Amino acid sequence: MDLMGDKAGFESSHAAALEGARLLRLGDLETAEPRLRAAAAEGERSAANNLGVLLSQSGRMDEAAEWWRIAAVAGSAPAAHALGRLHRERGDETAAEFWLRQAAESGHASGAYALAALLDHRGVAEAERWFRTAAERGHREGAYRYAELLAVADGGKAAEPWFRQAAARGHRRAALRLGALLEADGALGEASHWYQAAAEAGEAKAAAALGFLLRDAGEADGAEQWWRRAARDGDGPAANALGALHAERGERQEAQRWYRAAVEAGDMNGAFNLALLSVEAGRMAQAEQWYRRAAYAGHREAANALAVLLLQRGDASGAEPWFSKAAEAGSVDAAFNLGILHAGRGEAGLARRWYEQAAAAGHAEAALQIAVGLLRPGSGEADLHRAEEQLRVAADGGSVEGAFRLAVLLERRALRSGEAGAEPATAGEPGEAADAEPEHERWYERAAERGHRRAQVRLGMCAAARGDVVTAARWYRAAAEAGSRNGAFNLGLLLAREGSEPEAALWWTRAAEAGHGRAALRLALLASRRGDLDAGGNWCTRAMELGPPEVAARASRLREALRQELTA
Repeated sequence: MDLMGDKAGFESSHAAALEGARLLRLGDLETAEPRLRAAAAEGERSAANNLGVLLSQSGRMDEAAEWWRIAAVAGSAPAAHALGRLHRERGDETAAEFWLRQAAESGHASGAYALAALLDHRGVAEAERWFRTAAERGHREGAYRYAELLAVADGGKAAEPWFRQAAARGHRRAALRLGALLEADGALGEASHWYQAAAEAGEAKAAAALGFLLRDAGEADGAEQWWRRAARDGDGPAANALGALHAERGERQEAQRWYRAAVEAGDMNGAFNLALLSVEAGRMAQAEQWYRRAAYAGHREAANALAVLLLQRGDASGAEPWFSKAAEAGSVDAAFNLGILHAGRGEAGLARRWYEQAAAAGHAEAALQIAVGLLRPGSGEADLHRAEEQLRVAADGGSVEGAFRLAVLLERRALRSGEAGAEPATAGEPGEAADAEPEHERWYERAAERGHRRAQVRLGMCAAARGDVVTAARWYRAAAEAGSRNGAFNLGLLLAREGSEPEAALWWTRAAEAGHGRAALRLALLASRRGDLDAGGNWCTRAMELGPPEVAARASRLREALRQELTA
């Protein structure tokens, strides 16, 4: 009879526990409570845990904690988890860790996550292990947090499967991070899928990222749709992107509206772009206000632009601190501008410091300035070698002048080592006569193709030295038509040698009128041979005025001879 009674009592308490749990799930707390109390009093640990839940929902936290403690001592992992969380909320982290560790070690996924979060808060390395344990037990936030730790450690490769696990379980931030990793790996289709999943779940940053992805794919309409969605949810970059879109369309008012929305959302790119719009409209005072707002918020390019604006109106002392602030924040252009500012004051050491900072970040013109400083008269081999390195940085970075100066340096080195051939027709300037195109010619050509007149002349001289008259004429003509007096003079020499003296005279005239003494002397000789002694005398006078000294001396002798002939 006693055994039957015990069995009946057990079945009765178990049934009460089940019924109490059912009523609790339905939200019928009043009916559930007596059943759970009865079952808990009979030792049903699930009932004790659920009674704790019911009491916490009713605001009776102290009693809830007591029942959770009873259940946890009896081995209930959910109760240990709940008790641990309550202790943490109350600031008792020691007790919290004790109960959360019990829950975690009993296989409770949320207990493992809560323990990991507590340890991570304290900076304890063991947190990573428990985040992973929670993730392995299917806890999506645990998977996300574990992935974030891995992403910091290795840049994301090891994190990807954990972001994927969390994203597949509906974690929108994990979907965003997964999309970003996939985009970086070039898997744009899959990245788009996860961005969209996150965006549709309400993640504004994902909607913005999807917009940028679509823009880069040429789908402006789709990009605009997602940017609008993100901007409405307060995403600053999306609002700024909408502003840029309207600015490109010439819709100034709409652009301003979205740029202002970006500023209100905390994106200072909006303020910077509002300043640019103001500059375009000639409203410099308004531009300065927007630049200042962005610069004070730490926008480095705004700080640089503000400094440029101040410098343009003569306020160098006001500009310098903004250049410094921008440069120290990583603005390459600001570092270069500081170099220019110090160079203008004769502060060579400070100028070089900032040029070097900019050049190290790939600023072509800064590298050019360093090279120019090294290529001073009497430079030793070490300086020449360093100058070459900087000129290569400048030339590779798109500096036309850098390409030209690199070519000059290489050509002079080739001449010193005997690799270059005969001297060109024009006295005092080296040429090239090698069969294969030397490196310096390739750099001359790069500069010449981008309109560098001196490079065009040098390239013409190189071609003339190896007998390629057609190529030489093409480059001389290009330089001459762009206003190069040396190009016009050399083209005249070439034409004269080919028997086209009348056309040669036209180019020499252009060169002489632009101040080329040798061209004036050539015209004087040409006129004297034709018997036009007055014109010859006039060109001699012009050649004497223009020089250089050896040309002036020849012109003087010729003019005297012409005068004697005129008076004979």
